[in-house]
Amino acid sequence: MSGDRPDVPISVQLGEVVPPEDPEDWGQPLTWVVAAGMLVAPLAAVAWFIVAAPTDPAGAVTGMSLLAGVVAAGAAVTGATQRGVRRAAFATIGAGLFAALGVVVAGSVVADGASLGVAVAAATSGGFGCVPAAGLAALLTDAPRLRRFLSPALVGGAVAFLGVQNLFR
Repeated sequence: MSGDRPDVPISVQLGEVVPPEDPEDWGQPLTWVVAAGMLVAPLAAVAWFIVAAPTDPAGAVTGMSLLAGVVAAGAAVTGATQRGVRRAAFATIGAGLFAALGVVVAGSVVADGASLGVAVAAATSGGFGCVPAAGLAALLTDAPRLRRFLSPALVGGAVAFLGVQNLFR
């Protein structure tokens, strides 16, 4: 049967069209947005722990709050690149978990013991900020692009920021 038409793929000859496996296209701008959304918090944590590592968790509340907000906002931006309610919500949660894990790894590799506690607190609060961001990202899948990106990022970042503020004040 495959000898009948050598120019037609075997999957088409057999009556089943199988989409080709295509690697991620890094030439697309949204691919870079997704990568940046997941990596901005771990990179910020590495920079913070190298430049001015916090020595006292209670004295590092502002930095923890900002880092938690970056975890949630970056995850929300990642989720906003997705079309569809479930994809947007799950991408936001998944990116938040990835970013939170990256922050904890950065805290354990780059910083000392006191900074590890700061990293865990920021990652945990950032993860909590991803929950409302995921809900809002799911609701705004058909909204204009700017609104789809900014609204979940602001809400998730604010919830994460205020979470740290309420925990340590």
